[in-house]
Amino acid sequence: MINSMLKQYYSRRVYEYEQIYKRPERQKELAVLIEKLRKVFKDRDVLEIACGTGYWTEFISHQARSILAIDSNEEVIGFAKEKDYPRGNVTFLVDDAYSLSHVSGDFNGGFCGFWWSHIPKNRLKQCITTFQGKLKSGATIVFIDNNFVEGNSTPISRYDEENNSYQMRRLSNGSQYEVLKNFPDEKEVKQVIGRDTSHIEFLSLDYYWLIHYKLR
Repeated sequence: MINSMLKQYYSRRVYEYEQIYKRPERQKELAVLIEKLRKVFKDRDVLEIACGTGYWTEFISHQARSILAIDSNEEVIGFAKEKDYPRGNVTFLVDDAYSLSHVSGDFNGGFCGFWWSHIPKNRLKQCITTFQGKLKSGATIVFIDNNFVEGNSTPISRYDEENNSYQMRRLSNGSQYEVLKNFPDEKEVKQVIGRDTSHIEFLSLDYYWLIHYKLR
C-alpha cells in the first residue's frame, strides 16, 4: 500500500506540483526526455503507473496507441483527467501501484515517472517485478527520475536504517512533510530491473536519469 503521508502530501500539492517543470535550468533536459518518450511509445499500448497529475501522460498520448494511467490518489487523477487528450486514447484507473490488482490489458509498453525514488528500498524489487508482470514479453519500459543536484535539489534531511533518504518538503500554505526520496545510481537501477531484460539504455543528465529497456 502507498505510504499514507506521501499520499496526503501529493493530494495537497496537486495544484502546485507541476511548477517544478517550469524551472528554466531544466528545460533543455525536459525536452530531451519528452522527445525520447514520444519515440519509444509510438503506436504502443502503454501501462503508466503513478501517473500523478498526468504531466507525462499528456506528452505520451500524442504518439501512443493507448494509455492506461493509474494512481492510488483520486484527487491527482481528477486533476490529470482535466488535461487535453485530443486522440481520446487515455483511460484512468485508481489502483495501488504496489499490487496493480485491478489492472488488466495487453500492454507492450510501460512507463513510470518520478515514483521509483519514493519506493522504500526493501520494496523496490517486488514493486518493479509486479509492474513488469503486467506487460507482454518484448514490451518496452521507461523509468524517469531525479538526480540529486547540490544547491538545486531539496537537501537530504536524514537517512533511515535501510539507507532510504528523506527530504523536508514545504507547500505554499506553509505545511511541511517528510518525504522519502532516494537517488539511485545506474548500478542500483540495473540490479532492480532484473536479468530478464535486454536492450538496456541508461541516460544520466544533470537533473534527471532515464532507463529504457525491453523485457525478454
